[in-house]
Amino acid sequence: MLATSDDRKRKVKSVLVTLPKPETEKSPYFELAKKFNLKLDFRSFIHVEGVSAKDFRKDKVNLADFTAVIFTSKNAVDHYFRVCEEMRYEVPVDLKYLCISENIALYLQKYIQYRKRKIFFGKQTASDLEELLKKHVGEVFLYPCSDVAAEETLKFLQENGYNFKPAVLFRTVCSDLSDLREVFYDIIVFFSPSSVQSLYKNFPDFQQNNTRIAAFGATTHKAVLERNLIVDIMAPTPNAPSMTMAIEQYVKQVNR
Repeated sequence: MLATSDDRKRKVKSVLVTLPKPETEKSPYFELAKKFNLKLDFRSFIHVEGVSAKDFRKDKVNLADFTAVIFTSKNAVDHYFRVCEEMRYEVPVDLKYLCISENIALYLQKYIQYRKRKIFFGKQTASDLEELLKKHVGEVFLYPCSDVAAEETLKFLQENGYNFKPAVLFRTVCSDLSDLREVFYDIIVFFSPSSVQSLYKNFPDFQQNNTRIAAFGATTHKAVLERNLIVDIMAPTPNAPSMTMAIEQYVKQVNR
């Protein structure tokens, strides 16, 4: 449950975002830090390691068997084309690409001639793919994913009887955070259950105390609660569809 007690509503001076630092200074996080004079740090609690072509072959997945690929992340795109290259597999020109968002669809330009390929995309969630999948029900889908594939997408594909096969092409690994042992933040922002797991792998005796925790998404929220931690800031919500908006609303309230 979300925290409601006034004794937790202390002034915020520092925020740790458990993601890589944005490549552009236009990130809303930097604007937030400037607006409220916050110390803002980025540190990815998890990182991705690719599965080698040798290990991928052990799963006996024949890339030529698939007529379409479902992409739900940029990591999936990167590692699909990496494995294809390592296996010397020439990706067919008529292969169809179904992407969970336009952002990921456009990312395909890194590897293929965008305008000459069959690319379709949804808005952002697994259910957004529904209309696309209905139009391509006769395809044989490959679903490149990590070893902690999104349950929502897998469940959706299974429940609707699509002819698909998940292919683990990369693994999510906990990062070494030992340098943060004596560093404390007013807010720690989590975006995935894996990041929460990484916190406890690095610091098994972690005590929340006055640290406020922000959680993005239902599965992250659940992972935080399972560790008996208090969620002080939650997103997305109707009033705060983004995490930066949720943090800003909280900071406005406590930094008066």
